[in-house]
Amino acid sequence: MHPSYFALVMATGIVSIACHLTGLGRIAGILFALNMAFYAVLWVLTAQRLIRHTARVTADVLDHGRSVGFFTTVAGTCVLGSQFVSVGGMWRAGAALWFVGIGLWALITYAVLTALTVKAAKPALAQGINGGWLLPVVAAQSVSVLGTQLAPGFGAGHDRVLFFCLAMWLGGGMLYIWIISLIFYRYTFFPLLPSELGPPYWINMGAMAISTLAGALLVIAAPGSPLLTSLLPFLKGLSLLCWSTATWWIPMLVILGVWRHGYQRFPFTYDPLYWGAVFPLGMYTVCTIRLSQALDIPFLMPFTRSLSVVALCAWLAVALGGVASLTRRSERNWSG
Repeated sequence: MHPSYFALVMATGIVSIACHLTGLGRIAGILFALNMAFYAVLWVLTAQRLIRHTARVTADVLDHGRSVGFFTTVAGTCVLGSQFVSVGGMWRAGAALWFVGIGLWALITYAVLTALTVKAAKPALAQGINGGWLLPVVAAQSVSVLGTQLAPGFGAGHDRVLFFCLAMWLGGGMLYIWIISLIFYRYTFFPLLPSELGPPYWINMGAMAISTLAGALLVIAAPGSPLLTSLLPFLKGLSLLCWSTATWWIPMLVILGVWRHGYQRFPFTYDPLYWGAVFPLGMYTVCTIRLSQALDIPFLMPFTRSLSVVALCAWLAVALGGVASLTRRSERNWSG
């Protein structure tokens, strides 16, 4: 079980929210129900793995390529919380998941980054970094997104919650700058094999998309907060910068995907990491909707329905690939 498997919850949750916001309410509800089941099953499997394969989990924490996958538990928890708030209208469930997400964020951030910092043997940059390293950014921003949505329900604590969400947004943005510099350097100054250009590189875009969403929600929340009101021009400008960066990444990633699968003939086979490519597509849809509302840019809205359909089709393709992979594995086990 790959540490990044909670990307399934991230992808399902954000595609559900995208469908909800673009008028595909029945599909959003189905995905919401599925996602609650996915989340529960993944935690059961994770607990079993921790108990029965502790050494493997420890090795994952110390692995530069796999350890960042644990951040999907944070983002998956908070995206499911956003589903409870946006699709289900259940504030208490969303708040409970937010507090769980904050705890997971603190634990995983400092456990993983400390382990990777103090370990003696480290890989070269070209072998140690990939797009998955932006998952800490996604995790921080997911905490900000859910907290901003929940803030009105905290009454007298409203301003404190928004301040915390603002700090998480800014901290996550700074982390993106540090990490994307290394990823871009790895892109352009080291050989890149088709096998190395995996789905996690789509998180280059997804991390900026969720940063856009977090910023746009803070802009929307600003009328109820003197602090956010005083920062409004900054919030709007930085949110637009994040959206523009996410948009810039899309053609680049499509071109590299064509190079990988078309020119280099790298086969399409199911990999749980593909959920990390579905999530950015759904997140770009949702962040575009919220940015359009926050900055009063109505001409962006007509594109969002098509974007949600693209994200839904990507979700279905990866889901069918996962089912086919499990079926083939079961057949091999029975025949063996």
